[in-house]
Amino acid sequence: MAEWTVFATPAMLWVTVLAVALVGLSKGGLGGAFALMGVPVMSLVMPPGLAAAVLLPILLMMDAVSLWTWRGWRDGSVLRVMLPAAVIGIALGWATAAVTSDAAVRLMVGAVALAFAARAMLGRWLGRAPRHRPAMGWLWGAVAGFTSFVAHAGGPPFQVQVLPKRLDPRTYTGTSVIFFAVVNAIKVVPYAALGLFQRDVLMSAVILLPLAVIAVRIGAAIIRRMRPEIFYPFSYTMVALVGVKLVWDGLAGL
Repeated sequence: MAEWTVFATPAMLWVTVLAVALVGLSKGGLGGAFALMGVPVMSLVMPPGLAAAVLLPILLMMDAVSLWTWRGWRDGSVLRVMLPAAVIGIALGWATAAVTSDAAVRLMVGAVALAFAARAMLGRWLGRAPRHRPAMGWLWGAVAGFTSFVAHAGGPPFQVQVLPKRLDPRTYTGTSVIFFAVVNAIKVVPYAALGLFQRDVLMSAVILLPLAVIAVRIGAAIIRRMRPEIFYPFSYTMVALVGVKLVWDGLAGL
């Protein structure tokens, strides 16, 4: 297997299997923190750039499964604002890739996520939940596109904008799926231009596609049975965990 994939050792294969399973559960709807664990977990056994390259084709397959699973569930008003803004953010990320510090971006996004989670928890105690501000969708959409490109960390900015709207969990998940499916598809062009999709990278991704599909379906099955009064506290908790992870990674990389 080492001759035609990037998995030079059994440890590289099994750690990647774990990472793909976690990301797949997240793509099915089970919390953004799992998605952010993909590249960091794989980076334990391979260079981060290689981990990101292997994961992107798998993410595209997960997106395809998620789009089918959550078809019909979307909030068009969110997508109409945030998707064009995300394209701008991706373009900025591509243009500044050579000078942007991955660690600094992770630290910034982690701080935003922690502040948002703290505001939400404090609001519950004070009886004042975070308010949804549609006009801010342009800002958070662009930030999500930028951070998704440079650090695979687009989840927290998206959640900061959309969670306060308190959509039905299925509508929230379907909207998130569409948003990140488009973002990941757009990222293929700059990633290919950077020469990241070598034959061994693509073969490694193909091997893991069945696992990716299964993990997405399991995550979706759990979310379909989750009530809003459970979904939203769970989601805010996951945002806080994401924030802690990103701040930790950012500080460690500075």
